Amino acid sequence: MSETSNRQHSHAEVATANASRYLQQLCKHFGHKVEASFDEKAGIVRFSIGDCRLQAEGEVLRLALDAPDAEALLQLQDVVASHLLRFAFREPLTVEWRAGAAA
Repeated sequence: MSETSNRQHSHAEVATANASRYLQQLCKHFGHKVEASFDEKAGIVRFSIGDCRLQAEGEVLRLALDAPDAEALLQLQDVVASHLLRFAFREPLTVEWRAGAAA
C-alpha cells in the first residue's frame, strides 16, 4: 500500500465573478511564506500541511485540497477559506467543502 493512500482530500466550488482575481490574490499572498505558482486560470500553493490547487473557470473558483491527515485537512480548509473570505469582503461568498477529490 502506498503512503499516499491515506491522504485526505476535499474540494469546493465558489461562485464569484472575480474567480481569477481571487485565485491570483490568494497565490500572491501565500507565496510570501510558502511555495506558490499561478497564472490567471490556475494555481497551486504548497503549504507544510498540504496542497491547495485553484482553478478559475468563468464565474467559479474551484479549490481542491490534499493533506496527509484529517487534522491537517481541517486546518488547510480553515486557512484557505478564511483568507478567501477576507479578500472577498465586498461580496458575500460561501465556501462549502466537500469530502473527496474534485471530479
